[in-house]
Amino acid sequence: MLSKVYAAAVQGIDAISVTIEVSCTKGFQFFLVGLPDNAVKESHQRILSAMQSTGFRLPVSKIVINMAPADIRKEGSAYDLPIAIGLLAASEQLPTEHLAHYLIMGELSLDGSLQPIKGALPISILAREMGYEGLIVPKQNAREAAVVNNLHVYGAETLEEVVNHLNGTRLMDPVLVNTREEFYAQQSHFDFDFADVKGQENVKRALEVAAAGGHNIILIGSPGSGKSMLSKRLPSILPPLSLGESLETTKIHSVAGKINSNGGLISRRPFRSPHHTVSNVAMTGGGSYPQPGEISLAHNGVLFLDELAEFKRDVLEVLRQPLEDRKISISRVKYNVDYPASFMLVASMNPCPCGYYNHPVKRCVCSPGQVQHYLNRISGPLMDRIDIHVEVTPVSFDKMAESRTGESSAVIRERVVRARRVQEERYSNEQNIYCNAQMNARLLDRYAQLEASGLELLKNAMNRLNLSARAYDRILKVARTIADLEGSEQIQSHHLSEAIGYRNLDREDWAG
Repeated sequence: MLSKVYAAAVQGIDAISVTIEVSCTKGFQFFLVGLPDNAVKESHQRILSAMQSTGFRLPVSKIVINMAPADIRKEGSAYDLPIAIGLLAASEQLPTEHLAHYLIMGELSLDGSLQPIKGALPISILAREMGYEGLIVPKQNAREAAVVNNLHVYGAETLEEVVNHLNGTRLMDPVLVNTREEFYAQQSHFDFDFADVKGQENVKRALEVAAAGGHNIILIGSPGSGKSMLSKRLPSILPPLSLGESLETTKIHSVAGKINSNGGLISRRPFRSPHHTVSNVAMTGGGSYPQPGEISLAHNGVLFLDELAEFKRDVLEVLRQPLEDRKISISRVKYNVDYPASFMLVASMNPCPCGYYNHPVKRCVCSPGQVQHYLNRISGPLMDRIDIHVEVTPVSFDKMAESRTGESSAVIRERVVRARRVQEERYSNEQNIYCNAQMNARLLDRYAQLEASGLELLKNAMNRLNLSARAYDRILKVARTIADLEGSEQIQSHHLSEAIGYRNLDREDWAG
C-alpha cells in the first residue's frame, strides 16, 4: 500500500514542502531515498524502537520511503514522526483519509516520546500558506508554532497521541496563543536601566544618539570604566520591535533552535555578545548544516563585541560586507543561503595593551608605537563603518557616592522613538532605508545640507584636528540624528559641533 505524509525542510529562514511517500510491497528490504543525510538515515532504528515501545509493529515487507522533491537535501531528525506515520498508514495500522489535512514534524525517542525540533515557526508559516488544516509538532514547539494565526497547531508528547488524533479516537486540543497581547505585554521589561548608571553623562548621550539614528558605536577606555555596563543597557532605549520585525527575528532564532518551550514571538530586540574567541563561521553562519551566525541572531538588535582588539583579524573583516548590505550570503559547493543581518554594532576596547592610556590617574606604561600598533588591530575599512567614537573615563568617587538616580531608560527611549518616527517619515519613499545611518550620498545631499557657518565649522575642524576624509559623511549623518532628536529641520552649528566630538579616533594625534 502507498501512503503520503506531508512535512517540511528549512532552507535559510524559510521552509519548503516535503512529501514523504511510503510504499509497502512484498519483500524484505528497506530503502530510504530522496537525498537524506545521516541523521535521516539513522531514523530507521529510532522509528523501529518507538513503534515497538508504543505497541505498533514495523511491517515485514519491502519498504520504500521517498522524500520528495528528491533534489533537496533532507537534514536532521525532525522527519522521524512523519516517516513513522507513513509506515503505519502504508501497513494499514492507521487510516489515510486525514493525512492530507496535516503537516507533521517531530523527532522520536526510543520510547515513543517526541523531542523538540528546529525551525517550527517557518514550518508553521508554510503550513498556513499551503492551506493545511493543522500542524502537528512536539509539545515543546507548540507555543512557538502557534503564534501563526488561522492554523490549528497541536503539540504532541508521544507517537501514540499523534496516532490517536489521526484515528479520531482521542483528539488533541489545539494550542492557543494570544500573540498580540503577549507581544506587547513584554516589550518594556528590561533587566538593565540607565537610571542605575552614576555619571558618564557624555557616554549616555552618545548611546542615545546612536540608538536614535541606528549608528554603529565604539567605546574606548580603561578597564573598569563602565564600557560593558553601559553597552548592555542600550537595548532598553532602542525603539520597540514592530510585529513584522519580531516575526522575522523569531524565525531566525527558531531555525537556530534558540527558542525555549515557553517562547512565543521575540518581543525585545536581540543583544548578542560573542566571546572574542569566536570563529568566522560562528560569527557569519554556515557550516556543514547551515545555521545562522551571531550577526543574524543579532538581526534587528545589537551585536556587542567586547574587547574588540582581541578578536581575530579575519573574524572582524567578515563583518565589513554585512555592515553595508545588512545581509549575509553563505555560498558553499552544496548550498547557497541568505540570512538577514541588519544590526547595530556596539564595540568596546582598551586604548592600549596595558589599558591605561589617557587615564586621569594611572600611568600608562606603553610607548606611542605600542598604542598605535594596538589600535591598528582594527582595520581602517572596519573603523570606517563605525559612526561614533567615544572615550569612556572612570567615574570619580563623588559621582559613585551620589544617592540620586540618573535619567531612566524609559525617558530616553521616548526621545529616541520620536526621532525614529521623523526618520521613518523622511525615508518612507526609499527602499530598505529606515534610519539616518543608512543614508547614501544622494540622501546626504538632500537631507544633511549645511549653512555657510556650518560648512566653515566643519572645514576648520577637519583641518585643525587632522580628521580623515572618511569622517566627513559620518559627521553629517550623526549631526542629522542630533538635529532630529532636537526636532530641528536644519542642521545647526551646535549639532555639527557635537557630531565632530564623536570622531576621536580619527584624529591623527589621538595615540600620540
